[in-house]
Amino acid sequence: MKSLIRLTDYDVNDIYDIFKLTDEVRKGKYQSLLKGKSAILFFPNSSIRTRVTFEKGIYLLGGQPILFPTETLDKNEDIKDVCGYLNNWADLVIVRHRDIHLLEKMSICLNVPIINAMTDFNHPCEILSDMYALSKMRKDFMKDRFLFVGKRGNIGLAWKEASEVMGFSLEQCCGNGYEMDGLAAYNNIYDAVVGKDIVCTDSLPASVLADFKECQVTTAAMEMANDGAILNPCPPFCRGEEVSEEVMESKYFVGYEFKRYLLEVQQAIMVYCLTR
Repeated sequence: MKSLIRLTDYDVNDIYDIFKLTDEVRKGKYQSLLKGKSAILFFPNSSIRTRVTFEKGIYLLGGQPILFPTETLDKNEDIKDVCGYLNNWADLVIVRHRDIHLLEKMSICLNVPIINAMTDFNHPCEILSDMYALSKMRKDFMKDRFLFVGKRGNIGLAWKEASEVMGFSLEQCCGNGYEMDGLAAYNNIYDAVVGKDIVCTDSLPASVLADFKECQVTTAAMEMANDGAILNPCPPFCRGEEVSEEVMESKYFVGYEFKRYLLEVQQAIMVYCLTR
């Protein structure tokens, strides 16, 4: 069994193994993998896409999802004691919590896999789903040049993890002072987008919008990217902020169908973690 906490714990072969499993899940395999088994989930009430797809994915694999609010993990009880009891009944644990170090502590104490459903540091399942979707629509997405538009945060850092594992080119467009270490960064979208194939964004808190006024992705900016370039904004995206209203109605936006693979990819991650 294997956990998923950071993409950098995996290698290229692991990622393509998950892609292969996703193809198999889409063909109807593994429908009884979790029969008679329980997956324990810790999720905040605000989670929509990740929670829905994990709960449905567990059900489609034949398992029982048992859901707790994330703050259940923040009580005074030592996490090793929480995990000690969960080891009696859980077959899989899925956690969405701000602190990635808590997940790392849990992984040491648990006898079953733990899957990171998002932390303040990264969001591996979301990025795995995006890469799988890209693999279905691009000739070789690892040769594409990626641009991340946004501040240093869990989505940007997750794309950085992915670039380190997969080896594709990644640069950043952001306001001054919001750069990620180790990436070439631009402070103007019209400079940043030249030569890029995949433009990814993350939503911005209201407190930093003024610092990103030169970074908004517009149709005019996308027209300066490579032929066939696409825009992949991470939901929840905010029209008129990190992306303009009109670019979301343009040919560059890959659409809601791009995220449809999240369900099957997360099922494949569960299969991978339970069988490897």
